[in-house]
Amino acid sequence: MAAFVGYNIGGATTGPAFGPAVGADVLSKSGAAALMSVFFFVGAGTLGQRVVTTLGEDLVTGANVFTLETSIIVLFFIGGALFVGNFAGVPASTSMTAVGSIAGLGVATNTLDWAVMGEIAIWWLVAPIIGFWVSGVVGRYFYSAIDDWVAIDSTEGALFEFDRSGLIPKPVPGPNTTRRELFGGFVVIAIGCLMAFSSGTSNIANAIAPLVALDGVEMTPMILLGSAAVAVGAFTIARRTLDTLGNDITDLPLTAAIVVAVVSSGIVISLSAVGIPASFVIIATMSIVGLGWGRATRTVTVRQGISGEKEPTVSVGALAADEMPEIGEGDASDVPSASDLFNPGTSARVVLMQNVVPILSTVGALVTFTLLFAFVW
Repeated sequence: MAAFVGYNIGGATTGPAFGPAVGADVLSKSGAAALMSVFFFVGAGTLGQRVVTTLGEDLVTGANVFTLETSIIVLFFIGGALFVGNFAGVPASTSMTAVGSIAGLGVATNTLDWAVMGEIAIWWLVAPIIGFWVSGVVGRYFYSAIDDWVAIDSTEGALFEFDRSGLIPKPVPGPNTTRRELFGGFVVIAIGCLMAFSSGTSNIANAIAPLVALDGVEMTPMILLGSAAVAVGAFTIARRTLDTLGNDITDLPLTAAIVVAVVSSGIVISLSAVGIPASFVIIATMSIVGLGWGRATRTVTVRQGISGEKEPTVSVGALAADEMPEIGEGDASDVPSASDLFNPGTSARVVLMQNVVPILSTVGALVTFTLLFAFVW
């Protein structure tokens, strides 16, 4: 069951990490899966151990709450709910799904540490707000400069090719690849690796925490097991979420994707360092909205906004604007609408499944454990 959860984590998190790179034809799906496997393992083996301790030892406090049987059931609902999201091609919040399933066990057995649960829930509310405001500041004051620095003008042909003249094939720039395009491609791949690392720090606990909580089970072998399962998921079912995040849901500009990735990964890594499981999907979503808000409100000065002299038209579509005015200049009506940026049908499916998946794991675990402890155990 732990391997099944890890498999679905690989499917759910590879898309958010490398969807922009795959969508921009900078990286193949197989290359994305390989990098996801490596950097997830690095994150899991370092900061990820603290999150494992939080979910496996701190969230539920009763003696012998995690038995072999209860761990299997908890992992079943985590993996089953994530599989529903992956099958739909939607990367759900793995942290919310896992915490929900464990919390269901804790409530049913009256062993949930509400202080720890409250701390996690508070950060689930605060972290997206931080992502919104940081991205908003970047969008308002720094986005244009960043865009000039990292923008990629794609040329025909592959970005990289493999030189097979030697004993070991080595990557080389494609025949039409420019130096600027090569630099931009390197940046977006590096950002994906950072996101994969942050995913490992936060999400390895979702697969192995219930087992590590058992007597006699060591953390290191479980990290190896979970990371191997994530790699299998990255090479297989993640192809569906890579299509959704890289092509279907949005035409998010590459610069915007990089800003969102850096802000979101920084927040997730910071929370993992103190043992808090974070929802990368929700933080990234709020970062996208904040970035669009920051760009759209460049048409209004702070004084105009406070006095109400000028009302901005704020939309996420601002990210698609090629030219933006100086702060306080221009007409907000020139900012593209959200419908120019997002595919409404795909976006609605993503929002629906991101809420349904954690609810499935939480309610399923709560009902199952309530019935089992009432009539069996």
